[in-house]
Amino acid sequence: MYRYDEFDKAFVAARVAEFSDQVTRRLAGEMTEEEFMPLRLRNGVYLQLHAYMLRVAIPYGTLSSRQLRKLAHIARRYDRGYGHFTTRQNIQFNWPRLVDIPEILEELSEVEMHAIQTSGNCIRNVTSDHFAGAAADEFADPRPYAEILRQWSSLHPEFSYLPRKFKIAVVGARIDRAAIQVHDIGLWLKRDSSGKLGFAFYVGGGQGRTPMVARLLRDFVPEEDLLSYTTAIIRIYNLYGRRDNKYKARIKILIHETGLEKLREEIEAEFAILKTGELKLPQADIDAINAYFHTPDLADRPEWHHNLDWLRSDDPAFDRWVNRNVASHRHPDYGIVTISLKPTGGVPGDATSVQMDVVADLAERYSKDELRVSYHQNLVLPHVALGDLKVIYDTLLATGLASANIGLISDIIACPGLDYCTLANARSISVAQQISARFSSHDRQMQVGEIQLNISGCINACGHHHVGHIGILGVEKKGSELYQLTLGGNAGNNCAIGEITGRGFSSDEIVDAVETVINTYLSVRESNKESFISTYRRVGMALFRQALYDVTGRAV
Repeated sequence: MYRYDEFDKAFVAARVAEFSDQVTRRLAGEMTEEEFMPLRLRNGVYLQLHAYMLRVAIPYGTLSSRQLRKLAHIARRYDRGYGHFTTRQNIQFNWPRLVDIPEILEELSEVEMHAIQTSGNCIRNVTSDHFAGAAADEFADPRPYAEILRQWSSLHPEFSYLPRKFKIAVVGARIDRAAIQVHDIGLWLKRDSSGKLGFAFYVGGGQGRTPMVARLLRDFVPEEDLLSYTTAIIRIYNLYGRRDNKYKARIKILIHETGLEKLREEIEAEFAILKTGELKLPQADIDAINAYFHTPDLADRPEWHHNLDWLRSDDPAFDRWVNRNVASHRHPDYGIVTISLKPTGGVPGDATSVQMDVVADLAERYSKDELRVSYHQNLVLPHVALGDLKVIYDTLLATGLASANIGLISDIIACPGLDYCTLANARSISVAQQISARFSSHDRQMQVGEIQLNISGCINACGHHHVGHIGILGVEKKGSELYQLTLGGNAGNNCAIGEITGRGFSSDEIVDAVETVINTYLSVRESNKESFISTYRRVGMALFRQALYDVTGRAV
């Protein structure tokens, strides 16, 4: 993991002191809320429906045990005993008092954490693959490059007031586990025919009210040109991006209105100027950052393969958990454990302070003191010996964290919705809880198979509903909550935006509508191995629409 240098420490300390003074002046009435708003947003503080909310950055989703324990402490001392992990691999505290936030930021700085650039029209928290540095299908760890981008973008003087927020994601494996094609810039780390490392640059992806899949801008940019080419893109966006209409201010709209080829010409011209300058990354600097992310020493433990097989055969619940929640590690004697934060009837992405402490202890003892946050709103132990899986499972089971549902229908992505957010039009949490309860049977979930169901409480799409295989969008109509259903979205390699089924469903209808979609899929799939998304692509929308609506357009 990256460790702060003296510059990082001084930088964060100065920001904490500055914001503490601003909070003091706000509480003393020397500053109006309107004047205070841009200052608090630069420090990750939102004003929600009932209280202020603090969003803490977790760069590229990587945490230490010490950092997670600090988050648990903050949840206990300053909040209501829990935190909410988000689709940008951050954590949100929903109930802090404004007077306490400077103290919270001071405590975060003690463990090399902050809330800078988690909001506002700037370059947001850089996200990455939650299996980075451990996955069997990875050819290079993307986190060193995410860290380089973090250092470069923090309070960047040229890019602190962009036309709109700007999001970057990086992956380095065969499978895109970071949804890079729905980001303003998506970087796919790769090697050319000579073995040289570089990046495919995707640009102009995003969700919200105008969802778009990113387009390939350049197939290969050498690693030493990472900052030069990224700067060229953002300079052109900063120059031409619209500032008269925030709904049309993202780079995806600029590409749509100007054309990719025209912008490519401008970007390449800017890059030609920058690539021989000071932004060119020296190999020594790349190596220095890479050294922070070296794979930990993992002792061979082949004897545990047989023991694991015996333990799985002796405990069906443990076997189900291993099958769903443990992924292949690059070392054959180890696995990657995903801890589901989606228990039946729970709030997707929430973890109590007790649960955070337990997971921190497990990471320290069994996962080389390292954790990850996934954009799916789960936690990950990236380096677990197969021989330690049973004790981890037993501990999680006692803490309410042993749901064996990763990749299944109850592994729901959901935003906080109208229970917290001032922007939301409808509740997300209660819908997620009802769907989770409806499909609580593990046998039923396994019958349905791999599927991603995502829920957003408004068109801003924080719940990634556009790229869910099944997506649910909460809207408001005549004072009532209504839910729009989309099918066929996908966030991975074959990224796609879901198609709207038709008119919306009431809060009393939406869970039945989801079950209708699932039953229709089960009735037409060619075999038990044909996934929902494969079936949908084969048969199309018409069959599902017919099942959902009768000829009058009413919901069945």
